Amino acid sequence: MRIYSMTATFGKLEHETLTLQPGLNIIHAPNEWGKSTWCAFLMAMLYGLDTRAKTTKTALADKERFAPWSGSPMEGRIDLHWNGRDITIQRRTKRRIPLGEFSAYETASGLPVKELTAANCGQTLLGVEQTVFRRAGFIRQADLPVTQDEALRRRLNDLVTTGDDSGDADRLAESLKELRNRCRYNRTGLLPQAEARREELESKLAELAALDSQCRDVKRRMEEMKEWLAKLSNHRQALTYAQTAANAQRMAQAREDRDRAERTLEEREAACAQLPPMETAERTLRELRSFREQWNSAQMERQMLPQMPQAPEMPQPFAGMTPQEAREMAREEGRVYAALETGRLPVLLLVLAAVGAGAAALLLFQRAFPAAAAAGVGTLAALIWSVWELVSGKKRRQALAKKYGTGQWRRWADPIDDYEAVLPGYEEAMKEYQDLSGDLELRLMMLNKRRGELFQDREPEALLNHWQQILDAWEAYHDARREAQRANNYFETISALIKPVEKPAMLDSLTYSEEDTLRLLGECAQEQQRLQNRLGQYQGRMEALGDQASLEAALAEENRRIAQLEQTYAALTTAMETLAQARAELQRRFAPRITRRAQELMEAMTSGRYHSLSIGEDFSLRSGAGEEGTLRDHLWRSDGTVDQLYLALRLAVAEVLTPQAPVILDDALVRFDDRRMQAAVELLKQTAEHRQVICFTCQSRETRV
Repeated sequence: MRIYSMTATFGKLEHETLTLQPGLNIIHAPNEWGKSTWCAFLMAMLYGLDTRAKTTKTALADKERFAPWSGSPMEGRIDLHWNGRDITIQRRTKRRIPLGEFSAYETASGLPVKELTAANCGQTLLGVEQTVFRRAGFIRQADLPVTQDEALRRRLNDLVTTGDDSGDADRLAESLKELRNRCRYNRTGLLPQAEARREELESKLAELAALDSQCRDVKRRMEEMKEWLAKLSNHRQALTYAQTAANAQRMAQAREDRDRAERTLEEREAACAQLPPMETAERTLRELRSFREQWNSAQMERQMLPQMPQAPEMPQPFAGMTPQEAREMAREEGRVYAALETGRLPVLLLVLAAVGAGAAALLLFQRAFPAAAAAGVGTLAALIWSVWELVSGKKRRQALAKKYGTGQWRRWADPIDDYEAVLPGYEEAMKEYQDLSGDLELRLMMLNKRRGELFQDREPEALLNHWQQILDAWEAYHDARREAQRANNYFETISALIKPVEKPAMLDSLTYSEEDTLRLLGECAQEQQRLQNRLGQYQGRMEALGDQASLEAALAEENRRIAQLEQTYAALTTAMETLAQARAELQRRFAPRITRRAQELMEAMTSGRYHSLSIGEDFSLRSGAGEEGTLRDHLWRSDGTVDQLYLALRLAVAEVLTPQAPVILDDALVRFDDRRMQAAVELLKQTAEHRQVICFTCQSRETRV
């Protein structure tokens, strides 16, 4: 497996991306940059986050320790290469569960990788459980020593050995004594372990037989899928061949349609040859329609024009006079009426007295004084005239009162006031009416003139229809031109689709549609890939289980070993035989390969100073320097040397357990001196020739090697 890049929202990392290269990656960064956070993120993405862990007084649970500082949901993505495929794995926060949602898909196609789940992702990609990877290829300075783990024990059965063959009799005797005491104690001891080993070997053999049967089934299924793929490919070829024939028919029809459209275009073009330009027709129609709208609008305005205001009439008896003339006449005749009204009673009394006196004088002095009588007659005549005048003034008053409708001469000018009160309103209304009607008449006059210019002697609707027919002819021409262009484009498209296609190689008996055929081809390819992956998994598991003959030999050996242990347990009196047998059986449980490789790495890192190395049952290390005659445990070594011992062990274990997985180092070389650090980096470079190595360091010296 090789990692391309990691993108994390995790702890202090906020949508940050770390891009990696094949081989050795040395990432130099200061403290608190996020190196350990990136390492924790990688483990969480591969094996998930333990959300059940609780925070204690001495340690924070990872779900709290690496909660994003920004408050964003915890999420991440890793792009990697695995089993010949580029794959992307993603984990996101689901509801309130950090990294609770998992997805894995092929980076390019987006197709899901069904063999990867949230539970098995790390073990499937790396080939080991999380606890094993933490004790092998995941190397942090804080926990370099390898601790016991049942999963690691299952995968490294041989690591429970001391690997010590120095011949120290006392130590060997003590070991044999301990073996005798531990041979069987209740349900523990070497015999139960050996029986478990036998059961494991039997289980492996049974699993090998089952895997072999499954491999045969998968291979048979792959052959069936191969035949099915050939049939589907042949059917698709037949569909393509049939489609080509159908396209030829479509092309002939398209040629017909194109020719017909071109003929129609020629006819329409000929019909428009003698017509005014389309722009002229459009402009003329716009003008005619605009004039028609203006004309109809003016006629409607004329119909909606309000009636002419009714002029107020000068009240009788002032008809035909101006208010000033009427007021002057009313004033003069009022004075006359007032004068006649004022002198009527005194004149009447005087006339009566004069009439009486004249009559008496006439009677008294007619005979004695004829002259006086004549004077009396004259006076009487004068008085009679006055009476006549009085009577005539009354008639005049009556005539004036009738003329003005009232004898109250002071009110004769009131109608003039009323007339003058309504006159301004009439004049204003009349002015408004004259303005409206004047503007309208002016517009009508201009429209009449324009109508004559536009229509001359023709009917408006006939002229509109004439120009509309011209415009319709031009639009029909443009429609024909577009149709001809469309038909030609369609013909060219169909022509481009027709390519020489070979007939199908086999007789086609399938009836699937093109869409179903493509879908089935895709499903067939996916099924082949799944079968290939499954076969690879089965074969990989078979390789991991080991050769059947070797397992059968090991089972026979384990049975023999159990028999010997039972004999040893039964024959404690034969101590030497028991010790010899125990020594032989114990030596078979050694891990020479791990021990030898760790010793080679340690010797290379220390320039040959430490050439002997053994591994205890609890994975403790004992080492021997060149000048030392015995092996000593780590308490005798410096901190830097202890780091180098366990780094050698971890690299050796990683070579055996996770040969394709990356090796991750987090400040693992901090306590190395410059010379041994340089040797360690050279070893990492050699390791990086076969696998990806990611080394986080807070020092710059690793980058200078």
